[in-house]
Amino acid sequence: MGNLKNLLKMIHIKIAQVFFIITIVYFSAGLSGCHFSSNKAEVPLETWDSLTVSASAYNSVKSQTGAGNPKITAWGDTLKPGIKVIAVSRDLIKKGLDYNTPVRINGLEGVYFVKDKMHHRWKNKIDIYMGEDVKKARKWGRKKIKIYYLVQNDSLPVIQ
Repeated sequence: MGNLKNLLKMIHIKIAQVFFIITIVYFSAGLSGCHFSSNKAEVPLETWDSLTVSASAYNSVKSQTGAGNPKITAWGDTLKPGIKVIAVSRDLIKKGLDYNTPVRINGLEGVYFVKDKMHHRWKNKIDIYMGEDVKKARKWGRKKIKIYYLVQNDSLPVIQ
């Protein structure tokens, strides 16, 4: 009886393997009969949008961050020197610069991430995190710059 069970189990496994191989070949050969193409141009799932903003720099020191731990952002992330983080004014959050949005900054290398938000009084402004190097932040100063931020597009096509 035990041998018969093992034989049936092996046959079942072989049938499943053959079915799997046939399915892979069928779909990879394009024989499924499903065609999702159209004459319309494909809309990318993400694009980089741009804004001109006022930019300053900040450090994780008590004199600049107000009450609480200067290494903890408004969203609760821990700041460490060397990470590429920005704080944004709350009006920019409404424009799409929400938590964890990737941002490229003209004049700076790499991609920064929105991890902090600023007091309500600031408008159209970013603060670039520069660790504990206060001299570097002061040297940056305040300037108008162009930033590029990643926008997630709706992945559902518009039906007309």
